[in-house]
Amino acid sequence: MKALYSLLFSLLLLPRAAAAGERLLFLEAQGVAGYSSMEKAGVWHSMSSGEPMQKSSVGFDFVRKFSGERGDTGTLAVQGRLAWDPDAENRLEPQLYNAYYRFRTPYAYVWAGHNRAAAGLESYFDTHGALLQALPMYGYGFDRDWGFGASRDLAWGDLAFSLTSGTGMRPRASGNYLASARAAKGVLARDNYAAGFYASAGRVPQTAGYDVLPGGEAPYTAFGADYALLWDRWEFRADLRAGEKAGMHYLAGLGRAGLNLLDENRLKLETQAVYSGMEGLEGWALAAGVSYALTPYLTWRGSFEYEDVMNEKRAVTQLYYYLPI
Repeated sequence: MKALYSLLFSLLLLPRAAAAGERLLFLEAQGVAGYSSMEKAGVWHSMSSGEPMQKSSVGFDFVRKFSGERGDTGTLAVQGRLAWDPDAENRLEPQLYNAYYRFRTPYAYVWAGHNRAAAGLESYFDTHGALLQALPMYGYGFDRDWGFGASRDLAWGDLAFSLTSGTGMRPRASGNYLASARAAKGVLARDNYAAGFYASAGRVPQTAGYDVLPGGEAPYTAFGADYALLWDRWEFRADLRAGEKAGMHYLAGLGRAGLNLLDENRLKLETQAVYSGMEGLEGWALAAGVSYALTPYLTWRGSFEYEDVMNEKRAVTQLYYYLPI
């Protein structure tokens, strides 16, 4: 925690960049509250208290770009929060989200640190402030992981590879590892669609948020396909994967549709279905969400989710503030 405080303090003292785009620093703050039918009480988190997202928090997002005579040479990204949740074991939890350096080589972009593994929608779909989450927050894969990776943009799409710890939010080196690779046709930001195929294999421990659970490492595999499409005001995303985790076989899938409305897409309506096919625990999580930009820096979000395995109904609301400083 002291290290996170020191890093935040030092970044806030940095002067503004002399040229646009060289250095960006944002203040991030959010308030989260909701109600869970299973707990029959108010909750202060969007998923479970053991997951890092979303909880009331304050933090920063820092990006520093480096350039040379031939253009951009690298990017440093650090994003941290101090989260509060009275239902969690640690009411105050320091969270380190992004923490990587990405540099350009003649053959590929290479990164090292805490970044996205080369698998699924989470490899290019950023949900760090959203209420509706991708498959990793349901126990399949990792939103961020510690290690290194490489990617290369091609005329028809991109290729990516990563070798990470398989521990998600917390770094650990005890015989654990996760190798992932993904090939995609199309680049979403360029072509408005992306269709990827990916595979992951390794030995990973059981984790819950920032905690590594007892039991040691076990084989983990994932084979899957993801798809994203931006069409006029509509957004469509899908992810389907199967493999082995903690000695059990699984099939997991996600489908999401979103509609952007009003000027500058200030209002978004979304619906999502997640299938969890872990042996003996098969079930669905059905969700709907709304997002409205009150100002360029302040967004209100709301969501309702029904999970049939636990027969839980959960409603959550969030105010999210993201301000350049």
